[in-house]
Amino acid sequence: MNPDDIRLLLAALFGIALAVVMIVKGRLHPFVGLLCGAFAVGLLAGVPLAETAKAVQKGVGDILGGTGLVVALGLSLGAMLQVSGAAAALATAGLRMTGPRAAPWASMAIAILIGLPLFFETGLVLLLPIVAAAAAALPEGAGKDAARLRLMLPALAGLSVVHALVPPHPGPLLAVNALGADLGRTMIYGILIAIPTAALAGPALAMVTARGVRLTVPTANRSEVVVAPPGLGAGLLVVLLPVLLIAAGELGQLMPALAGSPWLAAASNPVLALLLTNLVALPLLFGRRLRDTAIQDMVWREAMGAAGAILLAIGAGGALKQVLVTAGLSDLLARLATLQQISPLLLGWLIAVAIRLATGSATVATITAVGVMPGVVAATGASPELVVLAIGAGSVFFSHVNDPGFWLVRGYLGTSTADTFRTWSALETAISVVGLAMVLAASYLVS
Repeated sequence: MNPDDIRLLLAALFGIALAVVMIVKGRLHPFVGLLCGAFAVGLLAGVPLAETAKAVQKGVGDILGGTGLVVALGLSLGAMLQVSGAAAALATAGLRMTGPRAAPWASMAIAILIGLPLFFETGLVLLLPIVAAAAAALPEGAGKDAARLRLMLPALAGLSVVHALVPPHPGPLLAVNALGADLGRTMIYGILIAIPTAALAGPALAMVTARGVRLTVPTANRSEVVVAPPGLGAGLLVVLLPVLLIAAGELGQLMPALAGSPWLAAASNPVLALLLTNLVALPLLFGRRLRDTAIQDMVWREAMGAAGAILLAIGAGGALKQVLVTAGLSDLLARLATLQQISPLLLGWLIAVAIRLATGSATVATITAVGVMPGVVAATGASPELVVLAIGAGSVFFSHVNDPGFWLVRGYLGTSTADTFRTWSALETAISVVGLAMVLAASYLVS
């Protein structure tokens, strides 16, 4: 490498490290830390200040323009499912249909299903107390705590895999837009990889990690729903509709009679798919109470309060990404990957793992990794859909104390800090490693 390449790498490392220190040690919001890191990279890499500022603005605009509406619409849909009690009703009904032996697998399946339209934290708050209540009803005796964990950990695995691997969750969707991947194919590949990954990291791994763990009374509780839950069919339709609309557009292209249909192409757009689902969900989930001011206020307060923090964070992450691209880091990594014969799937995974361990944020890890990978994808000819999934797998590696999700899970499980490492952190690491292995295996089948 020449001196300019070394300077660029050092500038990128310093800027990312500065953002990490400000977020982790300074306790600042990622929005502030990432913006400071973006300007630091530009200045140290020799990019003029005015050009760095333009790159920051472009990065924020590109990210929010591509995914801001999806984030807001996804959160509003999740709020409707929560306020109406539809998600809780689906989970309760699903668990009642299975016997004790199949309960862990049912718990995982329900979490994957409910997790499709919900953000991880929302799904956790909704689902885990229901699963914990079902686990608490297990017969008393030796090993009851382990039996309860074997029911709760698969639910966490199901929620986590769809959060990391399946659009329209923010991380995978950001990666799809940044790398020019096909949304429908990424969704199909993601679901196919997510199911066996969740099975290995959830029910299978829980048989080992749950042994000998002692649980205390959970410190977190689920907020009560204020309306009568709708029918199970209505809830199931709302959960599956955006996935079906997006998948229909991709599958329609494979049928000569439907290929090029403007209706299918429009319906498969994630913004339109989620908007249509929101419009369908309101009357289905709330019926005559649809026009109740208190209900409307509750739905949009739940949705927009969370949306603000998420949009600020991903916008600033987009700024850092764009400055790294403007400074030339993407092109540099592309050259290194070509010269050193580094697998682009492994490279994307490793970058995401490093940012995840440093910041604790799966979304920040994804944004940073995808920002420097387009050149690598173009230079190597790798499948952008599989690179998206490799980065998603890396973004959930080893949740620990700098991840807010670590403490949220600890509170809902009722585990000690050490046992949270043993159960939850091990589960996340298994998802990351197994997910990478599945993506690498798929790379031999996908051209």
